[in-house]
Amino acid sequence: MIKIILWDIDDTLLDFHAAEREAIKKLFGQFRLGECTDEMLARYSAINRSYWKRLELGELTKPQVLIGRFRDFFESEGLDVGCAEAFNEAYQVCLGDTIVFRDDSYNIINSLRGKVKQYAVSNGTIIAQTKKLRLSGLGELMDGIFLSEQLGVEKPNVEFFDKVFEAIGQIDKSEIMIVGDSLSSDIKGGNNAGIRICWYNPAKVQATPEYRIDYEITDLHEIYDIIL
Repeated sequence: MIKIILWDIDDTLLDFHAAEREAIKKLFGQFRLGECTDEMLARYSAINRSYWKRLELGELTKPQVLIGRFRDFFESEGLDVGCAEAFNEAYQVCLGDTIVFRDDSYNIINSLRGKVKQYAVSNGTIIAQTKKLRLSGLGELMDGIFLSEQLGVEKPNVEFFDKVFEAIGQIDKSEIMIVGDSLSSDIKGGNNAGIRICWYNPAKVQATPEYRIDYEITDLHEIYDIIL
């Protein structure tokens, strides 16, 4: 029986790409960088993903990821690399302005209150995630929020989950399940921590055999079939 759910935020409960798109387009105007086309956004997203994967592998620190991705992006587009740090600072604030729920996630989380304990677990920055959780109302529904910047370690490291478990208190790992979209962060992290895995995979991507996946869902409403 599952008594505790660890929810990823970006691209699980909330549409990260919608927020990313709006924030970058807005800031291109503020920083007078011209128009940010959809093609440019796609190139940025690819750079961003590569940086976060290197963070998960322990190859980079969070500050190196946050600023380095914009330096690489601006350089590749022939833009002013010198504004990368200021751009990132503004981006963290703007990223929380656009709230788009995945699969009616707010009502799903609300409906599970009192039935299971629910915690948010994220590698996102404190500034961005705190604002997202506040404006979305999801923060008030959670029994706790665990952000990697506060814990001092990122998913998928087992130390991240050890600190979460220590804060939660007396637990049985067989009663804990993580729900997330990222194989390299959420799923691998759950594997490392020895808890149940629910992979949110709306794009129906094929996973490689290295991951243990207990449940796979394409819509968050399917969570009811697993825990109720």
